Amino acid sequence: MKTIYLAGGCFWGMQRFIDQFAGVKETEVGYANGPEYAPTYKEVCNDSGHAETVRVVYDEKEISLSRLLDFYFMVIDPLSINRQGHDVGVQYRTGVYYTQEDQLPEIQNIFHQQEEKVGKKLAVELLPLANFYPAEEYHQKYLDKNPGGYCHIPSRYFHLT
Repeated sequence: MKTIYLAGGCFWGMQRFIDQFAGVKETEVGYANGPEYAPTYKEVCNDSGHAETVRVVYDEKEISLSRLLDFYFMVIDPLSINRQGHDVGVQYRTGVYYTQEDQLPEIQNIFHQQEEKVGKKLAVELLPLANFYPAEEYHQKYLDKNPGGYCHIPSRYFHLT
């Protein structure tokens, strides 16, 4: 199993989107790459500096990191800074945070492909994971618990498998 951390705006939709793919074994929403303390959701919304992020555990024999990142880029605006959909603020920044150096060449390749596609440098952070703090329980699988909940990802993307 491998793990990657994906920040793509509001973590409710990103978790639901990523959960649908075969090979994704576990997801957890939380707060990443901010100051070294576990924030509350209220603190994150008040500019704690953390990004709403999904921890993704996947079986690389079933789904490659490249494929996961292709899906990720399908549902974000890679040129937007601190904004996805109607969500605005530093917690909604986009980012790919890795924990294993051997993942970096594959990630860099996908970033290069995306930059070729859009013709500009991406506004997506590409960094090692500095920290990750799980979000409160009510945020976990939020859109499964609240099917009418807000999501910036268009509903047509939730039925790709």
